[in-house]
Amino acid sequence: MKNFLYLILLTLLTGTISSCNKKTDKPDQPNILYIFTDDQSIRTISCYPEAQPWVHTPNIDKLAEQGVRFSYSYTGAKCVPSRGNALTGKLQFNYTKETQYWPVDFRAQGYYTGMIGKWHWNIPRHDETWDWSAVWEHHLPENHKNYYWDEKLRINGDTLLPIGYSTDSYTDLTIDFIQKRAKEKNKPWFFWLCYGAVHGPYTPADRHQELYLDQAETEIPVDVFGPRPDKPEHMVNMSMWKKDKETGKPVYGKKSLDGWVKQYNQTVQAIDEGVGRIMETLEETGQLENTIVVFTSDQGYAWGQHGYKLKIGPYDATLLAPLIVVNQERYPAGEVCNYPVNGTDLISTFHSLGNVSSLAKLDGRDLTTLFTNPKIENWQSDAMIQTYTGSLYGDEVIADELNKAWKSEDWDKFICDKKTGTRSWLMLRQGKYKYIRYIWKDYIEELYDLENDPDELQNLAIKKDFHKLLGEMRIKTEEEFKSKGASFIDLIPEPKVVDLD
Repeated sequence: MKNFLYLILLTLLTGTISSCNKKTDKPDQPNILYIFTDDQSIRTISCYPEAQPWVHTPNIDKLAEQGVRFSYSYTGAKCVPSRGNALTGKLQFNYTKETQYWPVDFRAQGYYTGMIGKWHWNIPRHDETWDWSAVWEHHLPENHKNYYWDEKLRINGDTLLPIGYSTDSYTDLTIDFIQKRAKEKNKPWFFWLCYGAVHGPYTPADRHQELYLDQAETEIPVDVFGPRPDKPEHMVNMSMWKKDKETGKPVYGKKSLDGWVKQYNQTVQAIDEGVGRIMETLEETGQLENTIVVFTSDQGYAWGQHGYKLKIGPYDATLLAPLIVVNQERYPAGEVCNYPVNGTDLISTFHSLGNVSSLAKLDGRDLTTLFTNPKIENWQSDAMIQTYTGSLYGDEVIADELNKAWKSEDWDKFICDKKTGTRSWLMLRQGKYKYIRYIWKDYIEELYDLENDPDELQNLAIKKDFHKLLGEMRIKTEEEFKSKGASFIDLIPEPKVVDLD
């Protein structure tokens, strides 16, 4: 009876979708479905070679079989800035709480816009941004920890809707949206599905609680405890894990690393099933051919790598999110793209795909060429950049805090996480190299050859033979950030260059 009443309420609420919008004059405006999960590492998806060997995600794998899978997607560094990037199309130093959200442009230029799930950046602005929304107001005290149960969604900025297991409920509401939009064949739509999974407390659906328990034990990362003498000071001995007194294996709280990783992957399973149901609905409603599906996450998540049980660090283990793009009418099937991309790149690409002009300057690169030709050589010269400055947003704000730090010699505003000591950082990916620089005084840099050292265990920045390349990457990073409007770069302390060979 409870499920029956929920479905009735769901239908009544989503039935408020209006059908009186004007028909677009654009020559080609496909539907865009943007699936955005939470804290989901590439290691949770079986089509990625980095995945745990026992992971099985057949529906997400099918997306990769039918589309283009990206090996290096650096969406963001943490939930809040990743969503700020996704809503503004700008990097963290280029937006504030007042920055307009880009779906406003889509609404003005022919699209019907909708979203569901974890908002987590500033205020929802329903009337301005969305034609239909079901927002989990994560910032409210009564909602803050309810990632999987006891959530209430704010429908269209007004009515509160209690839901069941969140991953399944989000899928149900998305399907209802898609079915209703099928009745408006001449009105393209953009829909942002923000699953709260697989964020902690990593609560699997009841039907998945025994999944993977009979599988082999998770391999323990080699640097879970350190020391790491070639890394910056805060990373040398940092570990969020403790050694079990009997086995010496890593534990967090009362659970082993293996137990955490298995529970985490159990929770992914409802996402995978949801993806399958949504794709079936697109096909059943005749919208599959004209819908571009983009599957990604706000960032990755480390389980022991470099000592982390977290995101935020500038390493692939903490950052890399899945990214799969599907439309069999437009893009090749089963291809892999090895160009590094970020979250703002997707926003610029959405504008290109939808023939929508942005009223504001976007920071991302247009990836449409990579969607159609993922193995193209010499795609473009612009390097991929990403940054994390903790709770500091906007170039002027960051510059102001830098000026204060120089005067007071107190740099604590640039510690992004007290538990790990992680400093604010800038990152550049170009070719096979990754360069990392910290906003901190007298601090070493990091340089990795990801082709030969994908686990980022050997910091080349401390080797004399790589100092010339290090200097070039430093200059390139400064140039790329300045080209995006980051004037605060001139205030960052000069890095400490050392030779530990």
